[in-house]
Amino acid sequence: MDDLRTFLSQQPRWAPAGDGHGPAAVEHATIEAPLDYSRPGGPRITLALSRVRAADPARRRGVLLSLNGGPGGDGGLGRALPARLADATPLGDVYDLIGFDPRGTGDSTRLEGEDSPTSTPFDSRPPDEVFAALAADMRERDQGCLRAGGELRPYINTRNNARDMDLIRAVLGEERISFVGWAYGTLLGAVYGTMFPERLERSVLDSSVHPDWDWREQFKSQALANRENVDAWALWTGERPTRFGLGRDAGEVIASVERTASRLAALDGGIALRTTFDLVMGTHAADRGRWESLADLVAGLLEAASANDADAPAKAGGLLAGQREWRPGKPAGGRRDAVLEAVTCETVWPDQLDVYHRDMRAFRAHSPYGLGVMRAQPWVGTFRSFTPPEPATRVANPGYPGGLVVQADGDPFDHCPGAYAMADRLGHRLVLVADSGAHEIYALGANPAVDAHVNRYLLEGVRPAEPVTTVPGVPRPAVPVG
Repeated sequence: MDDLRTFLSQQPRWAPAGDGHGPAAVEHATIEAPLDYSRPGGPRITLALSRVRAADPARRRGVLLSLNGGPGGDGGLGRALPARLADATPLGDVYDLIGFDPRGTGDSTRLEGEDSPTSTPFDSRPPDEVFAALAADMRERDQGCLRAGGELRPYINTRNNARDMDLIRAVLGEERISFVGWAYGTLLGAVYGTMFPERLERSVLDSSVHPDWDWREQFKSQALANRENVDAWALWTGERPTRFGLGRDAGEVIASVERTASRLAALDGGIALRTTFDLVMGTHAADRGRWESLADLVAGLLEAASANDADAPAKAGGLLAGQREWRPGKPAGGRRDAVLEAVTCETVWPDQLDVYHRDMRAFRAHSPYGLGVMRAQPWVGTFRSFTPPEPATRVANPGYPGGLVVQADGDPFDHCPGAYAMADRLGHRLVLVADSGAHEIYALGANPAVDAHVNRYLLEGVRPAEPVTTVPGVPRPAVPVG
């Protein structure tokens, strides 16, 4: 009878990727893993791997796995990370850089869902009368995942991703691995260390989830982070009333923002305009370098939307042109990646709709920026059509070496309190990027101070002396006060 020894004895067949990136010679391979590790003789899945061999074999110190994005992984781009790290860091000198597409993504066995239709256009401030339709849309989205995902869906979760990482370690013939994880990768790295502490050497967790929050709490915290960034921008803008004319303090500036949102909504096609505006408020306020242009945009939109003429919608639309927009679902029948929906079902979601409605009303009033209401409304987990095979892991450090957590204090996706909690839980040192809304910073965010701390740790094993080390981010615009 098959057992895990069958998988552990695999020998990956590495071959040139055919898409060499700079000086890095990227190789690809695939291995097999059990769909369900409790039934190793059952169905199998394929895991797609990549490798960049250490450039200096005499100094080689092992393998370094990495993963960013998610929940679940960055859209199947896990195999691309080794080439990016080899180009942006000196890690490739001494590590074999290993990437992988987590189960369900990319060139690994894919998990897909149906592109379910939506019955109501997305509105960043939806009225109460569409709450039932939004819930019905999410119920249908879960059913589309059920129809397309079949047997695979219940086994796409963080614990199995961690088991897959340990299988990769074993087939590579390594006793231990080092790991860099960004965003969802921070949870995966922490869960791996919890489950396999004797197998983890050096670890860096960048843009950290909170070790004690379920996925609904993680989502809701994004709305709070966006509001904090908008408030910081409003304070800065209010100190410069001569330049921007939006108010003389943070409260007056927020009032101007809300006046802009209200007047946009009153225009022809205004709900879509206001939704884009709310999204832009969240995304641009996170980037300190864009604060001046954001203030100019608000002032321009307020003027355009206040004009009593037929050209107002076109003028407002022109100012918002090129900004990121929310796109509602496609008609049913198509397929899309459904790993996000599966992984976020690994924790329990409330099944009482009034819980969501209460939060949606509160977020609509206080945190509409960055699509805050979307973070509070029902999700597929509300209507989860499967029972997870096991509980999610409570993150702990049973004895592996302390590493690093990297975090921007204004990260709009992973709220900063999570980084403090993760560093404390694991005995890691925290490298904090002050006054910054950056996300996924080390090697991907062009912050030399962060890169220096992380490189020194991963290459030399030297961590900062203090529990928290503060480094600068992108400076605010040089606009005089007054």
